[in-house]
Amino acid sequence: MNVDAKTSDIDATRGFDKTEKAGAKIKRSRVSGIDRALQILDYLYETGSPAGVYAIAKAIGAPLSTVYVIIDDLVEKNLLSRNSDSSVWLGARLYHYGLAYARSLDFLNVANHEMHNLSRVSGETVQVCGRDGDHMMVLAMADGPGHFQVTSRVGTRVPLNWTASGRLLVGHLPEQERLDLFEHCAKSSPTGRAVIDPAVLSESARQALQARISIQAGESDYAVACVASPICDDKGTCIATISIVLPEQKITDHPERYTTEVKASAERIETVMGWRSHS
Repeated sequence: MNVDAKTSDIDATRGFDKTEKAGAKIKRSRVSGIDRALQILDYLYETGSPAGVYAIAKAIGAPLSTVYVIIDDLVEKNLLSRNSDSSVWLGARLYHYGLAYARSLDFLNVANHEMHNLSRVSGETVQVCGRDGDHMMVLAMADGPGHFQVTSRVGTRVPLNWTASGRLLVGHLPEQERLDLFEHCAKSSPTGRAVIDPAVLSESARQALQARISIQAGESDYAVACVASPICDDKGTCIATISIVLPEQKITDHPERYTTEVKASAERIETVMGWRSHS
C-alpha cells in the first residue's frame, strides 16, 4: 500500500471516530420521556399552581410539541389534571402515591399520633414540618378545636427564615453552610418582620437547636405565633419539627406553658424512634 492510501485510511478512520463520538454526545444529551415528565411535575410542584403548556415548555426548555404529547399522556393516566382553561395541575393519582408512601414511614406515623395528642392537650393547631430545600414545608397538621384559623395547610412551603421551624431545621448544619444558605434564601415576609440578616439567622438557628425551642411571632402572618421544637435523629440532625400555631397574644402571656408542651412532644417522638441517644 502506498503512503497516500495509508494516510487516506487513517484520515477516514479518524473521521469515523469523530462522527461516532459526536453521535454518542448527541445521544447522551437527549432527554428521556421520563425525565421530561419529571421536569413537568417538578415545575408544577415548585410553582405551586396550575400552568399552561406553553409556560411549562418555556420553563423547562423543551419543545412545545414534546411537552404537549407528554402532558396529554400524563392527563390520560391521571398523573395530571386539566382545568377548564386548559392549564394543568397535579393529578389525583399522585395523591394516592403520596398516601401510600406516607403510610410506609414509621416516623410520620409516630409524629402524626403525637401531633394529635399535643393538639388535644394544648387546645391549639399543631403542625409537623420538614425542610424542602430553601423552604420549610408543612408535612402534617391537626386543627385546634377553636375558631382560630391557620393559613398554612399541609403542603404549604415558606422560606426558612420566616418560621420558628425553619431555623431549627438547619440549626445542625456547620456555620458556614448555614451562612451560605441564608445568604441566598432569606426573603422579606408579608409582615416585614422576618429577619433577613444571614449572620443573625445563622446564630439564632444554632441557639434554637441547642435550646430545643424556637419561637416566632408575627414574622410570617399578622397576629400569628409559632413555638416549635426539633425532632432529631440519632446523629443529632434535625429531620423535622413539631410546632404549636396559635394567636400571638397567647404566647406572649404564657410562653412557658407552650414551650414545655412542645418540647415534651418532640422528645417523645425521638424516644419512640430510638433517637434520644443524640442528647
